[in-house]
Amino acid sequence: MQVRLPRTVRARRRAVQAVMAAAVLALAPATWTHTAAAGRLRTTADVPARDVAVVFGAGLRKGRPTPYLAHRLDTAAELYRTGKVKVLLVTGDNSRTEYDEPSAMRAYLADRGVPDEKVVSDYAGFDTWDSCVRARKIFGVDRAVLVTQDFHVKRAVALCERAGVSSYGVGVAEPRDVTWYYGTVRELFASGKAALDAAVRPDPHFLGPEEPGVTEALAGGARTATASPDPAP
Repeated sequence: MQVRLPRTVRARRRAVQAVMAAAVLALAPATWTHTAAAGRLRTTADVPARDVAVVFGAGLRKGRPTPYLAHRLDTAAELYRTGKVKVLLVTGDNSRTEYDEPSAMRAYLADRGVPDEKVVSDYAGFDTWDSCVRARKIFGVDRAVLVTQDFHVKRAVALCERAGVSSYGVGVAEPRDVTWYYGTVRELFASGKAALDAAVRPDPHFLGPEEPGVTEALAGGARTATASPDPAP
């Protein structure tokens, strides 16, 4: 099919302006996440101490954390060992019986020396917005260090700030492989949903009652993990 270009200078100018306006609109959500996270990104060495680190799920492979998730957990374990945080809130997907991100994350951390009573599980962190809202409303977290990959950390900080969690983000650097480029491109599209979530502020897919797990872990008591929602049919 032959594409016909506008014939007049005015028409061409309007076409260029329309393309530029569309590009600005498409990039606006990503610009918002960058602006919202400005000054909130740190490394494991210089992040301010906080009681809680929130570790976002990133998929399982044969029941074990994917390499990207493992790197997030390694970073969280380092934050715990160096005293930057006292409790780790692992948040991920357990929408069906055979898929349990938080339990796999807990087991991985235990293998790396993090005491079980210092890990709290959120089984309904189905996306970044849900995890941020549940951290605040269900677990009572109002300040946290967020641990995720470098391409995701700005969106995580922007959404948690909007959800009422004053946050610093520690972005895990990864080699520039196919997965990294996929994640980076995906963020351009995910930022659109993030901006909508921040504007509308919907309830999470699963809210449920408040959970004392984080409070008890900080107090040194026995772990109380949030109950898993009923598996999807």
